[in-house]
Amino acid sequence: MRRQVGEHIRATRIRENLTQERLAEQAGMDRQTVNRIELGHASPLLDNLVRLADALGVPVADLVRE
Repeated sequence: MRRQVGEHIRATRIRENLTQERLAEQAGMDRQTVNRIELGHASPLLDNLVRLADALGVPVADLVRE
């Protein structure tokens, strides 16, 4: 599940033409955390998932659906 969420975040980030660094800045996180989440090495906390969704301009559900 972690990998799938990470893939959704990565695909959305690329579609929005954002780098990991820029997404991290907009979400108030560090780039390494975004990288670990995208690779499925870490599960995002709910607060971070909401921040990422807000920074990407999508509902949280879009990041966790199959």
